Amino acid sequence: MDVVEQEIAGPLDGVLVRPSSGGVAGVLVLHGSYGRGIVERCRLLARSGLVALGLRWHGGEGQPSGICEIPIETFTRALDLLRDAGLERLCVLGLSKGAEAALWLSVLDRRIDAVVALSPTAVTWQNLGPGTDGQSRPGRSSWTWRGEPIPFVPLDEEWEPEAYEYGLIPLRGWYEAGREFCPDQYETAVIPVEKTTAEFVLVAGGDDRTWPSLPAAEALRDRRAAAGLPTVLVERLAAGHRPTLPGEGPATPSTQLLYGGNHAEDAALGADAWPHILRALHGPIR
Repeated sequence: MDVVEQEIAGPLDGVLVRPSSGGVAGVLVLHGSYGRGIVERCRLLARSGLVALGLRWHGGEGQPSGICEIPIETFTRALDLLRDAGLERLCVLGLSKGAEAALWLSVLDRRIDAVVALSPTAVTWQNLGPGTDGQSRPGRSSWTWRGEPIPFVPLDEEWEPEAYEYGLIPLRGWYEAGREFCPDQYETAVIPVEKTTAEFVLVAGGDDRTWPSLPAAEALRDRRAAAGLPTVLVERLAAGHRPTLPGEGPATPSTQLLYGGNHAEDAALGADAWPHILRALHGPIR
């Protein structure tokens, strides 16, 4: 399927990719803190009949260089753009910290019809890098809503990995230690996914070495199940932090962080998840 691309500039920075034949469902695509860009993923979704808006939401000109007190309103404005384009169904797909944002967006903006969270978390973590003031410490929330920081879990700044693997840092232990480091804050930082009736597809690898996304996905599923809300969880024990969807190339190797998995396992996880992702994003068959 042919697609049409349009760069978005101004208050929002991103790319809009749509099928040349049009579409009725739009998906906001959010990258994480590291890794692949968003254009390839938007093209893939557009070739599947979806209007995809890939948002560059940190690290660009005039944006915070880190993920620190990012207004959730940044993403609601992106939804405004999709709604103004006349789309009937609004969805969000995010990876890692982008999945964290996607979950909060679905809770705070009731226009969201479906959420796809790749390698998600179940709680809000402290900032990664500096905010607009250029300061990284002391730790602050990754997100704000209506000018107020969203409750978050602080991380132990003195944490050191027990060992480096292939010269890369496995951060998973840092996040796993967060619950014991600040147990009270952990409970208040849980993302209340039972407050949205959006469809949920969670995708996680058991060998994620960046953070414990599979246990987090299971916690999200169980929280929704307790409220009578269905959730699709697609997992693969040998996959890592960066699942790749059918048609995407291998994720760019990192020179710093250990993501876990490998290309074959990450691609297999993406292939397993792909039909569930398309069904959720497109919505009921008309």
